[in-house]
Amino acid sequence: MSATAGHAEERTNLVNRLGFQPGQVVQELGYDDDSDQDLRESIEELTGTELADEDYDDVPDAVVLWFREDDGDLTDALVDATSLVDDGAPIILLTPKTGRDGYVEPSDINEAAQTAGLAQTSSFNAGKDWTGSRLVTPKSARPAKR
Repeated sequence: MSATAGHAEERTNLVNRLGFQPGQVVQELGYDDDSDQDLRESIEELTGTELADEDYDDVPDAVVLWFREDDGDLTDALVDATSLVDDGAPIILLTPKTGRDGYVEPSDINEAAQTAGLAQTSSFNAGKDWTGSRLVTPKSARPAKR
């Protein structure tokens, strides 16, 4: 297997582990020139749909949020992302790795996620320059059936 094929397979496995499914609509927030193109393409390939941009006006199945330290308030960004999806839907937070421009401290991510009412289910290596956190909104308490 070539290095390129191995890299592509690794990306596909990551996207699968994140829980993306064919046919899902994934909305992307915070995209910029430094965003990881390979990861973006892997998500699109698995879902079979292009990533929806910030102007998407329906309810996506998941959100991918690229966030750098100087992008503003992380809690606000997470609350905004949460308002776009249904309860239980994942928000994939992507931040620059340690030592990269825009690095965000893990303690800041944890605090912002908790304040936004999200639970972190996993952290992962999202590429050469990015670290990811899979966050989920709690499912609403459903009324008891009588």
